[in-house]
Amino acid sequence: MEKEIGVVTHYFTHIKVGVVEITKNSLKVGDSIHIKGATSDFTQKVASMQIEQEKIEEAKKGKSIGLKVKEHVREHDKVFKVTE
Repeated sequence: MEKEIGVVTHYFTHIKVGVVEITKNSLKVGDSIHIKGATSDFTQKVASMQIEQEKIEEAKKGKSIGLKVKEHVREHDKVFKVTE
């Protein structure tokens, strides 16, 4: 099962980091996410997150976070939290 929790607002190609705005609920290190867009569609575990170069364990609604991603993501890609 999946719940939409955010949207990609930017992607840094050289460091493979997506900026995700959390629009609902929260996201924690260790959670599994599914990123889906026009050309993106993959699932990964959240290994680490940052807000302005500070490592964080959890991001709540309203925050924009930097997230290392295994594939290229694009602006407006939706981010879903995968739940068992």
